[in-house]
Amino acid sequence: MDISKIRCVFLDTETTGKAATGPAHVGHRVIEIGAVEVDCRNFTGREYRQFLNPGMKIDPEAISVHGITDEFVADKPEFREVAGDFIDFIRDAVLIIHNAKFDVGFLDQELSLAGITEPLNKFCKEIVDSYSESRRLSPGHAKYSLDALCDFFHIDNSGRTQHGALLDARLLAEVYLAMTGGQKSMSFDKEPEGILSPVPIAHGPLKVIHPTEAELKAHMDKLGEMESKDHRKANWLTYWE
Repeated sequence: MDISKIRCVFLDTETTGKAATGPAHVGHRVIEIGAVEVDCRNFTGREYRQFLNPGMKIDPEAISVHGITDEFVADKPEFREVAGDFIDFIRDAVLIIHNAKFDVGFLDQELSLAGITEPLNKFCKEIVDSYSESRRLSPGHAKYSLDALCDFFHIDNSGRTQHGALLDARLLAEVYLAMTGGQKSMSFDKEPEGILSPVPIAHGPLKVIHPTEAELKAHMDKLGEMESKDHRKANWLTYWE
């Protein structure tokens, strides 16, 4: 997808567990949403981050991944309280999500539980799965995880000791820009940079190698041979007259 002229939002979530399926009291819930806005391949500086009270216990296995505890989210709002702000942030943008099926399933459930009948894709222009895009654009790799793609595109993910929705959304934006156009390093404490500039080339006098008399004679003999076989004058001979 050409994102050079469109507004994109890179999005990630953290959850209480692995599955959003089942009734509200069975399915797991979203506890963090992180999103980063990129307009015409430039970071705008607008970000969305919200921790949520899921109303249920967080699986210990999930805590080991993202480090978000029950105590931390106890005083956070429920999704229904912030749904409007979230929808306003993503509205009419192209959403780019790594392994989108996972996050979209959770967010569709949150919207439903908040009494919002429309699914996530009704609030944005399109949802792009960057995992599938990375497999299409860079075939043959052994892994397409966010960490693996950061390594491949030389993007610093040393701060990613644990998963975090906003950090992962930032990294995903850098990966996607590198994967689709070769943008420079996109430090978040600098002004947005444009497309990768050309590599400087050292200019100097060109070395000209002239043919020897023997090489020139061999060349002319070859042209003459071509002319005799084709029974017409070789075009190259016109440059030597």
